[in-house]
Amino acid sequence: MTPFSEAIEADHRRVNVANWDQIYIVGDPHGCLTELDELCATLDLTDNDLVVFVGDIVRKGPDSKGVVDRVRNAPNMLTVRGNNEEKLLRGDKQLDELTDDDLEWIASLPVVISLPNTLVVHGGIDPRKPRADHTVDDLQNTRSMVPGGSYDPPYWFEEYAGPERVFFGHTVLEKPVVREHAVGLDTGCVYGGELTAYNWRTGELTAVPAAETAIDRSEEKILDPKVSVVPTP
Repeated sequence: MTPFSEAIEADHRRVNVANWDQIYIVGDPHGCLTELDELCATLDLTDNDLVVFVGDIVRKGPDSKGVVDRVRNAPNMLTVRGNNEEKLLRGDKQLDELTDDDLEWIASLPVVISLPNTLVVHGGIDPRKPRADHTVDDLQNTRSMVPGGSYDPPYWFEEYAGPERVFFGHTVLEKPVVREHAVGLDTGCVYGGELTAYNWRTGELTAVPAAETAIDRSEEKILDPKVSVVPTP
């Protein structure tokens, strides 16, 4: 695995996959606890299965505290730190229901989780940059390859060619993006879409619909990239 900078490596958690039966990577919950519980029930999740979130477990949805408690207290759940978690830590946004202990836990979250031949980040990997030059902001916010064009194509996952397969959220999608080297899982649950899980071992996608539209989002900020689902490598 190509190394990140020392600063990123300090926020990098590696998973021993031999410890788990099934491993599910899940898109951005954004405080949607009802849908998260429904997804776990649909997956028939056991204590021997691992759930890895691509970040943004908080903000915008109805129960950020509930999602934090669910993930924080579960020994079989991990998450990277998304840009919405980062906004809380930097004081750009506030959630009064979160305690100081909750914020300390959020500050302890990694920005990268790795499995064999796999990286989980919130935003993405900039294919134009060496790994060692990536910042926390890069990993949390990368989307468009156009300078200043956050929602203008091409997107990083259309240009990225590995070597690892990168699972990401942040970019809200009409449907999951499943490519050889990139898998996008933010299917906009908080915006009335779905909460989506990817089985890392089998390549199977499972999704549950949003119980409600917690917040509106313009169509221009929900991408429907014309990409085909490809077989799991």
